[in-house]
Amino acid sequence: MPLEQVSQNASFGGQLTKYKTTSQSLGGLETQFNVFLPAEAAKGPVPVLYYLAGLTCTEDTGAQKGGFLRDAAAEGIALVFPDTSPRGAGVEGEDKDWDFGTGAGFYINSTADKYSKHYNMYDFVVRELPSLLSELPINTARASIMGHSMGGHGALTLYLRTLGDKKYASASAFAPISNPVKAPWGEKAFGGYLAGGVEEGKEYDATELIKKAKGDPKILIDVGTGDQFYQQKQLLPENFIEAAKTAGFSESQVQVNLHDKYDHSYWFISTFGPAHVKFHANILKSEPKL
Repeated sequence: MPLEQVSQNASFGGQLTKYKTTSQSLGGLETQFNVFLPAEAAKGPVPVLYYLAGLTCTEDTGAQKGGFLRDAAAEGIALVFPDTSPRGAGVEGEDKDWDFGTGAGFYINSTADKYSKHYNMYDFVVRELPSLLSELPINTARASIMGHSMGGHGALTLYLRTLGDKKYASASAFAPISNPVKAPWGEKAFGGYLAGGVEEGKEYDATELIKKAKGDPKILIDVGTGDQFYQQKQLLPENFIEAAKTAGFSESQVQVNLHDKYDHSYWFISTFGPAHVKFHANILKSEPKL
């Protein structure tokens, strides 16, 4: 479907533009996403870094609060911020809880009958969104992905599920839900969205996926130990670290940093965001072909 421009703002020599379109992956619902193009895009297609936001967030959250645009402009890469779930599906109960339904798509393809028509954020981000970007000066073959919390879970799982296809050159995450099949948020989401429940949810669990990953992963993760959700065992980065070590991956391939005092907020994200953008930019610029 064609893109319709909603708004546009100049920023750091480039442009942040919001688009809306009708999504096939989301069952014909309208969805919106933001795209930041650096000045270099005027000369030709640039690499792209996708950002997946967390629970209750929208396509605006990362674009407005993450502090990523300055660093992306300096590196000459595009940023793309999709929404976190379908909107207006009309599924009974989808607006009942803040951590399930609207604003909480978990970047999976639903198989439970109630949600399978609309709740397919995995297909939207991996397959449909790159095709929508084809009319823009973006080289979607040179792409990386990052995210926060639920979006960190999404970034890691989308990356690991497509590692063999080299869909993304690298992945990073801020406070990701690293082992959702063992966390209350994941148990609730997978139990509702997936016909096979938590067992099927292993297909969307970064800790489970890293155990059987092949190749040379490039992953960066930052977590604050002052994060209430870390303390409540929602994030479980230690499980991911142990699984990566057991699978034989080095710290240069899978780097997980724990930071004292930092919490779950965008103050935390904006502190380490520049390092994440730099991490991806260096890989995107060095990859001869993805």
